[in-house]
Amino acid sequence: MRRALEHVSAPPDFSEEELRLCQEVLAFTMTSPERMVALLHAVRYVVANDIPGSIVECGVWRGGSMMVAAKALLALGVQRALYLFDTFEGMTPPSDADRSWRGVSAEQLLSREARQEGFNIWCIADEADVRANVSSTGYPMDQVHLVKGKVEETLPAQAPDTIALLRLDTDWYESTRHELEHLYSRLSPGGVLIIDDYGYWQGSRRAVDEFFAKQPRKPLLQRIDMSGRLAIKA
Repeated sequence: MRRALEHVSAPPDFSEEELRLCQEVLAFTMTSPERMVALLHAVRYVVANDIPGSIVECGVWRGGSMMVAAKALLALGVQRALYLFDTFEGMTPPSDADRSWRGVSAEQLLSREARQEGFNIWCIADEADVRANVSSTGYPMDQVHLVKGKVEETLPAQAPDTIALLRLDTDWYESTRHELEHLYSRLSPGGVLIIDDYGYWQGSRRAVDEFFAKQPRKPLLQRIDMSGRLAIKA
């Protein structure tokens, strides 16, 4: 059983506030209502528990997830620096490791669709569009940092030293591996890690599993939905 509010289909336990939030950002994200609400509660958690640091997202498309974070912070009367890392030109080339959960290569899936803006696998949205979308929330833009380029080139140099919430949504093996290697150490103890594509893209899952296999303390990756996973750093 799911509930609907103006074209948003969501679980029956969602509050009216959560449903409205999903509706408000629906045009700016490809994530599910479950992942939107998980992010909402993650922001509330880091604020309530005084987890220090910025909120960082790698792979932002039109900025919908950071709009959720901004709206959550505004409702709490709190400001945190928001960092949005993206090429703002669409997806980078995948590797052989990047296949859907069904085993279809990402390269093959990309080749089926024209490289253009809009709701498609290429995830193309320019910097001006993302800036305007985040600005529309009313969040102070001096706290919003858009960093353009491949994460392999912009990280770690342009990332904040301390992170409270880290959301990874660049889909591919190489980018996810790079993000974890350079940013997880900056995630505060008690901070939240969200992996958007763990269940959908095999490369993302492999990068996460390989990274944590080497860590002395492995977090519990809690399932949000078919694709998303969430963990709290010990």
